[in-house]
Amino acid sequence: MTASESLSAWLRLTLVPGIGGERQRKLLAAFGLPDAVFSAGRSALRGIIGDKAADLLLDTDNESLVELACAWSTGQDQHIVTLADPEYPQALLEIPDPPTLLYVRGRLELLNRPSLAIVGSRNPTPQGEQNAKSFASAFSEAGLVITSGMALGIDAEAHRGALSVLGDTVAFIGTGIDRIYPARNRELALEIGVKGAIVSEFPLGTPVAAANFPRRNRLISGIARGVLVVEAAMESGSLITARLAGEQGREVFAIPGSIHSPQSRGCHKLIKQGAKLVESVQDVLEELRWNISVKHGQASNAHSEPNGLLSMMGFDPCGLDELATRSGLTADSLSVMLLHLELDGRVASLPGGRYQQLPDA
Repeated sequence: MTASESLSAWLRLTLVPGIGGERQRKLLAAFGLPDAVFSAGRSALRGIIGDKAADLLLDTDNESLVELACAWSTGQDQHIVTLADPEYPQALLEIPDPPTLLYVRGRLELLNRPSLAIVGSRNPTPQGEQNAKSFASAFSEAGLVITSGMALGIDAEAHRGALSVLGDTVAFIGTGIDRIYPARNRELALEIGVKGAIVSEFPLGTPVAAANFPRRNRLISGIARGVLVVEAAMESGSLITARLAGEQGREVFAIPGSIHSPQSRGCHKLIKQGAKLVESVQDVLEELRWNISVKHGQASNAHSEPNGLLSMMGFDPCGLDELATRSGLTADSLSVMLLHLELDGRVASLPGGRYQQLPDA
């Protein structure tokens, strides 16, 4: 069987309405590859998934949808990855319900690189947006891929933070990969598709549907080593992602905020339930036992002049905004520099988002 014929069989299996992931996995476990499923015969299939589902599987004509998906996969940097492919993200094989196949636009290799998920409110505070972007930039400089859901607010800022330092980012979406949602993130989606990767488990043309986004969230958490929630209201979808992360054995982190802010209450709830309280980038890296591996030129440039930054700090505690005013540097650049100085033991992070030079620096 050719690669094209094999892909067609995988698509035929997954493009039958009413035959979801659980039944697909039962069939694959019983018969092997999809071509063997369709060769098994109606009686054998009924023994695995029941009469109605077996008839649906064999009698559904989805040839036009299969051809459309196969044609899509021949486009530049467009891929369809199945459970049997070595490029399939190995971390997703650890979760209870891995997708049978994934539609991917962009850099396929990012799906098997160590990653951290950053999620949060669609209506964040300005401080929340800055935190998401700054933390994502620093984690990117540390060598982690940033994963999120490309939603408005915290998700989008996390992606932008990674891209701003030439880092790597992956967006999991809840529609068909040929659609962009929300429309306001169109430019961001196009940039991620070129510089990072966009991933969907849903067939081409799948429209926006509320039920798809909680399902998408299990992939954001499942592929990552941990999930950092930046801001979240009590009913936020980010809490679903955090819950799934815990169920999947991933680390859960949360940034605390004001007790008066509705956008902080979800994070405070997570912390009460056992999530790791995060005040600095190092809090996460230490918990993940992650060794810094600076990969991008901007980090090297930022770290090449630490003494200049230390002289601007003095020995009194100062905040990021104050340091930005003194140095003329952006918050993102400063976050990266301070991360390296902190890991070198030359700067300490203090409560309230402040930093202090250590006396022996």
